[in-house]
Amino acid sequence: CATCLGICCFIVTDDITELYSTMECLENIFTKAYQRDRDTNGVSSTHNSVLHISALLAWTLLLTICPMNEVKKKIEMHLHKLPSLLSCDDLNMRIAAGETLALLFELARETDADFFYEDMELLTEKLRALATDGNKHRAKVDKRKQRSVFRDVLRAVEERDFPTEMVKFGPERMYIDCWVKKQTYDTFKEILGSGMQYHLQSNDFLRNVFELGPPVMLDAAALKTMKISRFERHLYNSAAFKARTKARSKCRDKRADMGEFF
Repeated sequence: CATCLGICCFIVTDDITELYSTMECLENIFTKAYQRDRDTNGVSSTHNSVLHISALLAWTLLLTICPMNEVKKKIEMHLHKLPSLLSCDDLNMRIAAGETLALLFELARETDADFFYEDMELLTEKLRALATDGNKHRAKVDKRKQRSVFRDVLRAVEERDFPTEMVKFGPERMYIDCWVKKQTYDTFKEILGSGMQYHLQSNDFLRNVFELGPPVMLDAAALKTMKISRFERHLYNSAAFKARTKARSKCRDKRADMGEFF
């Protein structure tokens, strides 16, 4: 699964060559969509489309942790090809391509304040058409979703703007204020589902990724005064118990080491 490959690489890889080889593997998959890959009957393959989307999104996630010199190379390779996917029949592919474009523009402008895209007028026309699409042959739900996403993408590309979102988990708040952060959050939320809030509260890795600092531990009295659900209270108690267990284990290890020393 391309998604699992991307997430596993994001979490465990500390070797830059492994990161690059994983991205190359994913590129070999989703770039086939540039060629409008067709099955033997000349009809778009749904299976291939799902695989291409997963590979593109996993590749985009890994791009967010690449060194800037590698980011520049990837932007040069793909920024002029990705717009072709905006005409794809698959809604999810159009959305994945649009959000990836927004992220690439964000990174390009971070690396070069004077970044210039030659085909900007043509691209913004495509994005504006998708943001205002009134095609009668498309389902209302699909049109609503597409228009919502591409309004944000158009603002990112044309105005360098991002609609900041706030995520609440217990007494804490996290602001998603850029496409890089949104891509990372959306990826883990897709995998963790309803457990995302719990992991934001207590998972050291995710808290480090989103720069949230150490987990916030609340005692029973503080939890009672807070207007949170029983389930959220249970999550905090579980996190606190886990933290206490870790601390006690460290103390035991230290005592054991001292006993051996003496």
